[in-house]
Amino acid sequence: MLDLHEKNGNVVFMVRAKPRSSKTMVCGYYNGGVKVSLKAAPVDDAANVECCALFARLFKLSPSHVHVVSGRSSRTKGVMIEGVAAETARLILEQL
Repeated sequence: MLDLHEKNGNVVFMVRAKPRSSKTMVCGYYNGGVKVSLKAAPVDDAANVECCALFARLFKLSPSHVHVVSGRSSRTKGVMIEGVAAETARLILEQL
C-alpha cells in the first residue's frame, strides 16, 4: 500500500533508490513508498536528477515539477510532485 501525503496541492511520497543499476525503472513498492532502480551513480546529484526525470516521465510533467525534498544523500528519499493530487498519483503509481 502506498503512503501518499498531499501538501498545498502537491503530492509527497517516499522513494527507495538503488543507484548504479542496469536500467532506470520503477521496481515496485517498499515500506509504503516506491522502489526504483537508477542507472546513475550517487555522485554530484546525478541519481537525484535521474530519479526526478523518471517520475516526470511517469506523470507526463516537466522535470522541474518533481523535487527531492528529503534524503538527498540517502537511498530513502522524499519526492514531491507539484500540481498532482494524492489520488491521481495513487492511480498512476498503482498501475506500475
